Amino acid sequence: MIIENREKLKEIAEKLRKEGKKIVFTNGCFDILHYGHAECLKKAKMLGDVLIVGINTDDSVRRIKGKERPINKLEHRMKVLDAIRYVDYVVPFNENTPENLIRIIKPDVHVKGSDYKNKPIPERKIVESYGGKVVFVDLVEGISTTKIIEKIRKLRIS
Repeated sequence: MIIENREKLKEIAEKLRKEGKKIVFTNGCFDILHYGHAECLKKAKMLGDVLIVGINTDDSVRRIKGKERPINKLEHRMKVLDAIRYVDYVVPFNENTPENLIRIIKPDVHVKGSDYKNKPIPERKIVESYGGKVVFVDLVEGISTTKIIEKIRKLRIS
């Protein structure tokens, strides 16, 4: 389900916690959805009862990835994520980090890809402040949206 209203998101998160559900949260651009994304979402879902996915808005993606991105617009990216069976809720955010969403959701588990293991995670402090934990999941080696885009560019040139 796509939730664009943060008040509604807060109500849903509170209801889930009252029901004793373990909430898992992850986030990303999810520009060109690929096998690596699917595996990450599957692993994230296995860590709890409900998976909420924060997705960067188009403006946010441009700030993070550059002016040529995203390839797919937010509405389409959200609908594709919403169609994945592991994903329970999709929530857009315009900030560079999901800190504000995390403050609202208060997930039990915040999932990051293993590529973030040795990088600063601004939202870690918030997650741990209320007893949540940050969990790293292994990524599928050699697969990324950037690599897919590079491959397409090379095909176009040849």
